[in-house]
Amino acid sequence: MSISRRTLLAAPVTALAAQNRVRITGVESFTVRLPAPGTPSPDVQRAYPVTRVHTDAGVTGTSFIACPQEILRSWVVPTLVGDDLFAVDRHLRRLQMERGESGVQIWSGVEHAMWDAIGRLAGRPVAQLLGGVRDRLRVYRTCVFPGKQDQSDVPYETQAAYAVKLRNAGYHAMKIRAWRPRPMDDADAVGVIRRAVGPAFKIMLDRTAVRPGWVWDYPTALKVCRGLERHNAYWLEEPFDGNDLESPARLAAEVDISITGGELGKTPFHFNNFLKNKTYDIIQPDTRICGGIWPAKKISVLAESYGVPCIQHGNSGLALAGYIQAGCAMTNCEWQEIIGGPNLPDEQWAPALKLLKRPPWRIENGYILLPDLPGLGLDLNEDAIKEYRRA
Repeated sequence: MSISRRTLLAAPVTALAAQNRVRITGVESFTVRLPAPGTPSPDVQRAYPVTRVHTDAGVTGTSFIACPQEILRSWVVPTLVGDDLFAVDRHLRRLQMERGESGVQIWSGVEHAMWDAIGRLAGRPVAQLLGGVRDRLRVYRTCVFPGKQDQSDVPYETQAAYAVKLRNAGYHAMKIRAWRPRPMDDADAVGVIRRAVGPAFKIMLDRTAVRPGWVWDYPTALKVCRGLERHNAYWLEEPFDGNDLESPARLAAEVDISITGGELGKTPFHFNNFLKNKTYDIIQPDTRICGGIWPAKKISVLAESYGVPCIQHGNSGLALAGYIQAGCAMTNCEWQEIIGGPNLPDEQWAPALKLLKRPPWRIENGYILLPDLPGLGLDLNEDAIKEYRRA
């Protein structure tokens, strides 16, 4: 009798569940607000979403990704409370049937918290439960400078100086927005960055044409790619509409740099279309948007069958916990994106350390290391979460 790929993927978790059935007793999502350091007023605060899944085993799973109250009240609590914690895939498929793709996207905070509880019960990191193949991921920093969203007010030299700062701190790569009104300006910016950092440092660009009128026509995209090739750029992300399967494939076949995309894909079906049509050289599911850690793992296996890398779209702060676990469970994922401003990643999540008993991650030589703690790997300070909790 043949065994399905899904069964093989889930075998470690299924075996654990068979030993001790655990029921969900409650799900909640709330906000914690911490004083922002370095500001003159104590009233200036940083908000962090928290989603928690409570169980009858006395173990609580926690993620730092919000679950909207509407879906929490109307579907998550009525459906999950009293049901099996380990039945992640069954819950996901039911959610798809009853709430569609939009429901899948906005329940991810719950799914991450469920995996945290499962890992804590097992005493293992989630990545290991999903067949973890690596204990670290290379970091690339996506830097959005303060000012105009299109970065047209940011001098090329400012971007280059930050890239040098990253390189000197041991990081291997940086991504900038390709949003300037004149498309070739971003190619020129890469030239300035390249001269500053040398040949080995990776430079990526993100177009992700999410605004009306921002989608390039094909000649523009080709012209930009030729400019980027001259400066040895690593990839260009989503130069066309996210639903366009053919234009990225045509561009990827014509240029030497990689064409990447897929962050807005919500189901494995979407990614199967990308892969069948050779839309992208690298697919980039977002572990929040695609429904969680388990769907991201399935998407990576699907991509592996096509010989395509799966490098997750990123996040920032403590929300990264689930992304790192998912990435370390993927055979075809080398990088982890960390999004932020012109600071270093560990400086970015420093304000949230009040919520933890120890720093969340170690970064060594440009790699973020998988924590050795169970679940999502965060050592939570429960007293601080209680103190700073808001409705």
